[in-house]
Order: sequence, then structure tokens, then C-alpha cells
Amino acid sequence: MTTVLKLGGELLDDAEAIRSSAEAIVRLASRGRLVVVHGGGRAIDAELRARGESPRFIDGLRVTDAASLCAVVGVLAGRTNTNLVATLNTRGLRAIGLTGADGLIGLAIKAEPLRSISGEQVDLGLVGQPVGTDAALVNDLVGIGCIPVIASIGIDRDGTLLNINADTLAAHLAAIVPAERLIIAGATAGVLDAGKNVIRALSLDDVERMIASGEAHSGMVAKLTACRSALTRGVREVAIIDGRSGDFDQATGTVIRRELVRT
Repeated sequence: MTTVLKLGGELLDDAEAIRSSAEAIVRLASRGRLVVVHGGGRAIDAELRARGESPRFIDGLRVTDAASLCAVVGVLAGRTNTNLVATLNTRGLRAIGLTGADGLIGLAIKAEPLRSISGEQVDLGLVGQPVGTDAALVNDLVGIGCIPVIASIGIDRDGTLLNINADTLAAHLAAIVPAERLIIAGATAGVLDAGKNVIRALSLDDVERMIASGEAHSGMVAKLTACRSALTRGVREVAIIDGRSGDFDQATGTVIRRELVRT
């Protein structure tokens, strides 16, 4: 079985967080084929503020101008990816650091202006929407026992780098690899209901309702939109979990399938 794991940047904030995530990846990799996609939101925000810039988000998606893109590439493809790959390799794995520009695995087009939940029309700037269908490089690496570790940076056909939301890129890759499972690991316990309780199981219809009704908001909109994309394109199961649990495979959270399975 192939799993795509998306790691939120909050799980990679510092050396201790990277070590903890690496140990969890080692355990997950022992159970099947694995592809890792990562973001780096907090580190990017810190880098922007150090440069005198203010991060801006719409419905959980980063608005990316040229200055923001410079920070995104430097943080994701530089410090975060290299530190995670180095730590994984010292744990006995064969991790290979990549971005979406490598082998065009993150081939993208500039995202259309977004109509936000509030009704505002927003140009997200240098943000990409994945369109590529060639997972050959990823599958070749997995086939020889490597773990691709992919920073969420895309590229268009003219060679322009684009910032891709990590949930979006992970869902896209899960569909084209193809993977049976997508795990979205971050610092939230899962999808929460109005009472802030974790919803343990959702169907695709539930996801559609939560997005349309506004029950999902902020960063959860981007996550659920990515889940919807993966499920409608053949991924069997998506899990949104608290990655700080130390076990990405066994952590409790929210499991989403096309049809709700009651146990």
C-alpha cells in the first residue's frame, strides 16, 4: 500500500520537532510505500516578518507576492527540506529531498482569483494549482526503496516557481501516484464540530456540506478542499490527524471516505 503523508510546518518548526516527526515517519515507512509532502508555514511567516513583510491568508491559503515567494523557496527548499531529509537519513531511511520543480512533479498553473467564503474576489498572486499528471520520478524513487520528501513548491511551463498549498499538492500527488491513503498531519486534533469536538468520521457529502455552509473556516477549508479532491480522484481514505501524537499511522483524528463507514 502506498501512503502520501503531508506534514504541516508546525511539525518541523525546530530541531526537536523534526526529530520527533522523523521517528514517526520511520514507523510509518515500515508499514508500506511512502511519499512525504511538507509545508513550513510558521517558519515562512517568521522569515517574512524578519524581512519586514506581513503574512496574509485568505481561507487558509497564503497570498504570495514576489517577496513572499522568495521566503517560501528559501525556507521550504532550503532549511526545512534539507534538515528533514538529513534527519531521516540518519535514522536509516533513504530519503531524497525534492521540490515540485524536480521532474515537473509539481507542474502547475497560476491559480485563478479566489472567491472567498466572505464573497471577496482575491488574486492569490504567485500561487499554483497543480495540473501535472506525471508521477514517474516519484514512483521510480519509491520503487527503489527511497522516500521522496517534497517541498510544496510548483513550477509552470515557463519555469516560473509558484507557491502551492501543501495540502493541495499532497492531495494531487496522492491521486496521480496513485496512493490508497492520504494522511494530513498537523497541530490540530482533526475536523471539529461546532462544539469543538473532533468528528471521527466524515463522508464526501459531509465535507461538501461543511465547505458550502461555512461550518469549515480558515485553514480547515483548504484541508477539506484537498480531501475532496483526493477522494473524488480515487484515493480510498484521507485522515486528518494531530501529528504531535508521535505515530502518524495510529493517531486518532478524522477519517474521511467517499461513503461514511459506521463502526
